[in-house]
Amino acid sequence: MDSSSHAIPFGEFPEDVQLCILSFLSLPEIAAFACTSKRSLSLCSGGSRLWHALCDRRWGSKTLISRWGEGKISFRLLYRTLNEWDSLIGFWRRSGHPRPSSTAASPPQLVFFEWGPKFLAGSRVSPSQNGTYGVVKSPFLWLSLSPSGEAVNFLDPNEKSSGFPSEEAVREGDFIPVNVSFMGASHLVVEENVQGFGSSRFGFRRSSSSVNLTNDEEEVNGVDTNGLPGSLPDQYMSEMYQYFANRTSPGGNGSSRRQRRREKERQGRRKWEPEHFIKIVNCSPTTSRPLQGLWKGIAQDSKLDFYLVTYDDIGGIACRRVGDSSAERFSGCPLVFWTSNSNYIKPPFPPKELFFYDNRVHPRAGDPGCYLAENEAETVSHILHINSSFDLLIPDMADNAPVNPRHVEGRIWQYENGTFGFGFLRDNFIVDLKHIAQDGQLLDVEEPDKD
Repeated sequence: MDSSSHAIPFGEFPEDVQLCILSFLSLPEIAAFACTSKRSLSLCSGGSRLWHALCDRRWGSKTLISRWGEGKISFRLLYRTLNEWDSLIGFWRRSGHPRPSSTAASPPQLVFFEWGPKFLAGSRVSPSQNGTYGVVKSPFLWLSLSPSGEAVNFLDPNEKSSGFPSEEAVREGDFIPVNVSFMGASHLVVEENVQGFGSSRFGFRRSSSSVNLTNDEEEVNGVDTNGLPGSLPDQYMSEMYQYFANRTSPGGNGSSRRQRRREKERQGRRKWEPEHFIKIVNCSPTTSRPLQGLWKGIAQDSKLDFYLVTYDDIGGIACRRVGDSSAERFSGCPLVFWTSNSNYIKPPFPPKELFFYDNRVHPRAGDPGCYLAENEAETVSHILHINSSFDLLIPDMADNAPVNPRHVEGRIWQYENGTFGFGFLRDNFIVDLKHIAQDGQLLDVEEPDKD
């Protein structure tokens, strides 16, 4: 019997089932489906049920979609907003000079964005200073929507709050309204909003990162496709030009002079200097790049550090320590090791390699001089040679590079559990690296000091 005789037409499924199936599709795919029949067109453009299904499918397990905007905004608007803000999720690195501060310490360089119940939160992330693998997470930035659909973004300059600010805290001036602007897909600017009060009850205009939410809607057969990655290829570039055009005036006419005067007035009222952030796009390992990503490790001095490992297009692997940036070149991410050789040694290992590994210690969390016992060390699955050459990698650093090849030659030991460690011939210890985050969640989180 022909199995096709038992096929059930899509239109005979209950509408709830049809909407559930459509929620697995992208908006361009839904737009194409809407072209197939009048019934399909009606289903795709017939109200908020489809948009609710799309939001729930994509973000329902990450945030409470019914609580955004106190439940008073359309799911269509919510989808377009969350679709854009979804690119914020993950790790970013502060770029440029640290902002002026009353304290000597500059803010941590690493920032992590994650979903909250009805907002998106950005937190500064720094290594714990108590000799453990703990990670200090300090929330400082929140993005959400008002009941009228306006973007409301707040920043806590003191980084003492642990949740989205209340209206009372905003009125008292404990939080600063900010604009969050995308300058390309991987460049973010956070700057104080000192002008232009909008229609929301908090009185803040929509950030330029959500500019497409206020523009005329782009639809295909009644299905909105605006705000999708790739739907407006020149959007980020035009935003970048518009951003810098609004901040500089090439001419000398009266309008330009007024613009410069208004800019000076805004600078005088500003409580917060703009901060720039660059996204770390490959912050997790993959099957083909098992060392890639952000890691944390404790060296011989029992100090926890963050490390970023990247692969280049010719097979090289570089590891840099993620620290606070400064005016000094390369000080923001100093080089730890680099190798052009990505060919692993597989078991059985030569006796020389076994001796090299077995005669090195693994610093552990705790006091200096405290090491892992031999039976606590991870099982090695692969070994990679480090053949760092500073004069080839960064010519400007050649004068400070060690001339003894033992100072740059070392090994990377990949463990069976997916982590790895590295060490050099000049040292007698191995820095074991662990994950900073996994499955979108920070590991070993510690509360910041509120004093």
